[in-house]
Amino acid sequence: MNILKSLSLFLFVSTAVLTAQNKDITLEEIWSGGFRTSGLDALHSMDNGQQYSVLNFENRNSQIDIYNYQTLEKVKTLLSSSNIPSIAYFTDYTFSDDESKILLATDVEAIYRRSSLGKYYVHDTKTGQTTLVSEEKIQEPTFSPNGSKIAYGLNNNLYIKDLDSNETKQITNDGEYNNIINGITDWVYEEEFSFVRAFEWNANGDKLAFIRFDESKVPEFSMDVYGTELYPKQQVFKYPKAGETNSVVSLHIYDLKSEKANEVKLDKDYKDFYIPRIKWTNEPNKLSAQYMNRHQSELDVWFIDAESMKGDLVLAEKDKAYIDVTFNLTFLKDHSFIWTSEKDGYNHIYHYDKNGKLIQQVTSGNWEVTDYYGYDSDSKRIFYQSTEDGSINRSVFAIGLNGKKKQRLTQNTGTNSADFSADFSYFINTYSSADTPPIYTLNYADSGKVLKTIKTNQDLADKLKDYKVSKKEFSTISVNGNELNMWMLKPLDFDESKQYPLFMFQYSGPGSQQVANTWNGINDYWYQDLAQQGYIVACVDGRGTGFKGADFKKVTQNELGKYELEDQITAAKQLGQRAYIDADHIGIWGWSFGGYLSSNALFKGNDVFTMAIAVAPVTSWRFYDTIYTERYMTTPQENPSGYDENSPINHVDKLKGDFLLVHGTGDDNVHVQNTMRMVEALIQADKQFEWALYPDKNHGIYGGNTRLHLYKKMTDFINRTLGDGRPETYLSK
Repeated sequence: MNILKSLSLFLFVSTAVLTAQNKDITLEEIWSGGFRTSGLDALHSMDNGQQYSVLNFENRNSQIDIYNYQTLEKVKTLLSSSNIPSIAYFTDYTFSDDESKILLATDVEAIYRRSSLGKYYVHDTKTGQTTLVSEEKIQEPTFSPNGSKIAYGLNNNLYIKDLDSNETKQITNDGEYNNIINGITDWVYEEEFSFVRAFEWNANGDKLAFIRFDESKVPEFSMDVYGTELYPKQQVFKYPKAGETNSVVSLHIYDLKSEKANEVKLDKDYKDFYIPRIKWTNEPNKLSAQYMNRHQSELDVWFIDAESMKGDLVLAEKDKAYIDVTFNLTFLKDHSFIWTSEKDGYNHIYHYDKNGKLIQQVTSGNWEVTDYYGYDSDSKRIFYQSTEDGSINRSVFAIGLNGKKKQRLTQNTGTNSADFSADFSYFINTYSSADTPPIYTLNYADSGKVLKTIKTNQDLADKLKDYKVSKKEFSTISVNGNELNMWMLKPLDFDESKQYPLFMFQYSGPGSQQVANTWNGINDYWYQDLAQQGYIVACVDGRGTGFKGADFKKVTQNELGKYELEDQITAAKQLGQRAYIDADHIGIWGWSFGGYLSSNALFKGNDVFTMAIAVAPVTSWRFYDTIYTERYMTTPQENPSGYDENSPINHVDKLKGDFLLVHGTGDDNVHVQNTMRMVEALIQADKQFEWALYPDKNHGIYGGNTRLHLYKKMTDFINRTLGDGRPETYLSK
């Protein structure tokens, strides 16, 4: 044996392994998608419960493929764009209830966060014919229950197309841009109540309920759109800021037989109110509608008879702070219904009879139901996700409608979420943790037993073994009388005898959560990059964040930003007392609400924080929309001190450290007005700072090279201000 040759080979392999395990994460690799996880395409469970469909793209064609749950093998291709001459490809699809027709979406363009316009076609699986719904781009096309008709929005009016006769009827006529909207939500409903389609078919398909928005008196907001032309354009839209006039909403029911729409008028006198949800019950002539006062502290559920147009108040909830609006309303065959509520201090599931009388509180305990998956009438079980395994974790459970025989269906601690088959025979579980990238498994719904593993992302886990990656450490920190959840990243070569700058991240918005036992978000790779440059990165979820009970979440009522800020400042002070943290170099950053709080942290906490980055921040709640802001603050007219004392604009004189302010000029959500007013206040206070505007970019500030540019800018700023221009800055890599 040649010892010298063997030794040389050993040294070569060892050096190669050592080198491989010391790769640096770079911003270029992060934003080019180098650490992207592989997921499952959105699937639709077929009505038989044994199969599911997936939209796939092959050879420049889009196709709907059918798979078997038990084998996970492809059964057939149901439809391919290659067989439809009029369609090059489609990007989404929806089945009619009986799955005999498919609605295909093409040429879709975004409007705001959730809304879009597109060309839509209906494909009949029996005849093989494909028909264009409208020559114009339309919104929210929706099959009637028997699949014979489609209702949709166009130019602020509602239309119904009969697919048998090919006849289209316009059922509203007063729609007008920036004035009247029928059946499609206005900007603030879309953003804050998270829905766009404000119309619903009844079970028989002979009535259509819809919400009408009169936004004629809502103030207009205008944004300059710079584009590439010689002269900029203006985008003008209705945006109600806190304390200003909302759309006047009304509920209507259109009868297809009489071809008339009647307005619903209830016995209760609602003056300034919202209708955040409508949903037909299983009875064809009974519509449920949720009405909410402007303060969002009272929520009424009405059952409305579509023939007599009279309503019965079946459920009325009140809260000293606010009530969260959800989609968790399910009607059972006996006309009873399932509902979720925080009324006992935690979000739980309740069962009511058809008249609104409580039958059973199904779940209870000092933990939260975080997702409701549905009810299986055969097994009489409810399926849900909760924090029963700790507020930073999520597990999937089943429980009897009577609140008995609760069963945990997932076994791994971390974040579990489920997608059930139509008949609740199976579910696909997605599991991840801070240490484990997403794993997809097929499970039996009756026991939770894993039938087979679908996808593991092991290739990404293996890839990361070659990089400098620190373990995310979870713990709690005692702050202002509360045990707050925290995570921390330390440099891989962490030495307890040395001191490191501390860079804190937070979002802090009501009901949010950033400290969660789940796989990396894209920012986590940036934090790893910073950690290996010699920073300690930490995140603390303070008061006002979610999943620890209503009292913890709602303590910030009328003082949004006050207690959240106190917790970040106190947490930073406590962390600064640790021997390995340099208390003279503590920074903080955040986006949106997080940008708002990081600004205030630098100003009001100027004895703790030496630098801050604020991206797309609200700088005064007077500039933000009615529904979100007033939910937590009431109106500026009622609560001026709550608005002004917690506005960073009013505390710019306290700035001592380094401040970077960033905004997109095309942000329709948090308007660049917030940053402009902050800039003017800083200038007049003679405070030096840095700022950057990204032309025509929305609240997400992305597109092309934008995100890479932004994160390079932030990294350079961190190194210059928090890291004392440390030698291994991003720019030198």
